[in-house]
Amino acid sequence: MAHLTPEHARRRTPAEHWAAFRESPFVPAVVLLFILAAAAGLFAGSYCYALANPVPHHVPVAVTGHGQSNHFTRSIDKRLDASLSVHPYSSYAAARRAVEQQKEFAVLDLQGTRATLDVAAAAGASVARLLVEAAPVAGREVGVPVQVRDIKPLQSSDPQGLAIFYISLAAVIIGFVGAIQLSVHARALNAGERIAFIAAYAVLGGFTICAIVDWLLGVLDLPFKESWAILALTMFCSGMVFTMFNTLVGRWAMIPTWGLMVLIGNPSSGGAVSWPLLPSPLGAIGRWLPPGASVNAQHTAIYFGGHQHVLPFVILAVWTLVATTVFVVWRHRHPGGRTKTPAHAAP
Repeated sequence: MAHLTPEHARRRTPAEHWAAFRESPFVPAVVLLFILAAAAGLFAGSYCYALANPVPHHVPVAVTGHGQSNHFTRSIDKRLDASLSVHPYSSYAAARRAVEQQKEFAVLDLQGTRATLDVAAAAGASVARLLVEAAPVAGREVGVPVQVRDIKPLQSSDPQGLAIFYISLAAVIIGFVGAIQLSVHARALNAGERIAFIAAYAVLGGFTICAIVDWLLGVLDLPFKESWAILALTMFCSGMVFTMFNTLVGRWAMIPTWGLMVLIGNPSSGGAVSWPLLPSPLGAIGRWLPPGASVNAQHTAIYFGGHQHVLPFVILAVWTLVATTVFVVWRHRHPGGRTKTPAHAAP
């Protein structure tokens, strides 16, 4: 019978137990346990905070003609518990151009003792619904009959105006999930190869989203090339953002990526609920993040062709450029890649 040596017989000290635990696979597993639990609560909380009970805060409205605009707008303010930002225009045509340029959400045309409220559901379906409900009641309150019209309706196959949010959400999530999968299953890719493959799946993924949503399902009638380009740029940007964080913080890159793109970016994008109805902090920062820029560009391309803004593309390009530059400059810190060693030099 074997005898235990003194070293085997003695019990480990707490310091030795802790050292052994730190070297075991249980440490990242325990950390992930708490991170995933927190992420679940934050994910549900961020979407409920932003989208569950949208309340108008600041709604730009164009006013033309002559009449009781002050009484009428004050009455709507009271009913919406909001702040209409009223901008007078010299003509209805000028006000309508402002709606096309997405500077205003509606046009209030006053004709003496009568009024017409022209909403634009395509500019913001949730805002338009609130105005449609509040305007007739406010008109009766001040003794001004109000006719409500929708001068920029949503496509009939997307009556709630949510399809743009869904396709942009798909591009954002698949964009960084694809980069995660490359880091797991194609770890040996070098910097240029990794960027090329992210760009390749972004181009192909953007095309697939457009083809299914437009050609197969007929949910949205897309300006195909422009929508494809926006989705491809969004997907590439999202993939490079993860790659940047993977370079900076290694295996924990999912945490800042998820926080930036999903917990903050998607609820504040203006896709599910228009920016005037979002909580003020989200409404202010949402359009400067990749999901908000993507929704904004896609929304304008589909419903306001000819009035596309350059800012959403600049935002996506800047995020992409910064992320790519960080990855390229500090690529030696990225957990992937391979060492190019000449065959004759190998041991």
